[in-house]
Amino acid sequence: MIGRAFLYGLGAMGQAGVTRALEIIRNELDITMAFTGHTDIRRVGREILLNAPTPHVRTDRGR
Repeated sequence: MIGRAFLYGLGAMGQAGVTRALEIIRNELDITMAFTGHTDIRRVGREILLNAPTPHVRTDRGR
């Protein structure tokens, strides 16, 4: 899901743009991990995901 970042970087600045895109992605990952209290990506699993409640679906169309 990060493929477009490489293309935008490549289109904007060539190889240097791809390198910069990777630096930005790495920095964002580091910040996100710090906010969640994790320091090692190898120890991050599905258990950190929040299970959002399923929205209630009305079957009577509001009547």
